[in-house]
Amino acid sequence: MSPQRCTWCTNDPLYVAYHDHEWGVPSHDPQHLFEMLILEGFQAGLSWITILRKREAFRTALLGFDPHALAKTDETWVETRMQNPAIIRNRLKLQAVGKNARAWLALPDPVDIIWSAVDGKPRIHHYEHLEDIPVAGPEAQQLSKQLKKLGFTFVGPTICQSYLQAIGCLMDHTTDCARYAALAH
Repeated sequence: MSPQRCTWCTNDPLYVAYHDHEWGVPSHDPQHLFEMLILEGFQAGLSWITILRKREAFRTALLGFDPHALAKTDETWVETRMQNPAIIRNRLKLQAVGKNARAWLALPDPVDIIWSAVDGKPRIHHYEHLEDIPVAGPEAQQLSKQLKKLGFTFVGPTICQSYLQAIGCLMDHTTDCARYAALAH
């Protein structure tokens, strides 16, 4: 019998692996934090499974999520990506990649900026049901406001909520999920 998981996690093996090994696990790796910020921006208006299915294609098309390389991108680069059916072809989101890379590189310490939303340590929530989890809690609202001031785009409060959950700043596995016990320490 498989372990109990958060209700948003389907039986899709990609989703299960993401839920069981990545989502909600605290990350302080700047490369991972940047990748997830970019992917969360692409997710806006779409399902996360769509992004997971395209993640490897994104990794190739978006230069390995290297902020130094992406900071040098221009409209020609965007136009080339607009022809790539393996990724989400949204001009504004693709333009945001370069803008966000430049903003990321301008930060003195991106990890500190991101983790400052939760005072440097994971916030362990004890939600019983998916419906109890806010769409955009105070941490996400604060981070969104801060990132926008720093020149980022596609970082609204809802995106920031998903981002903070994904990178483990907010531990929002529900109390009946097997991952809750593993991460709620």
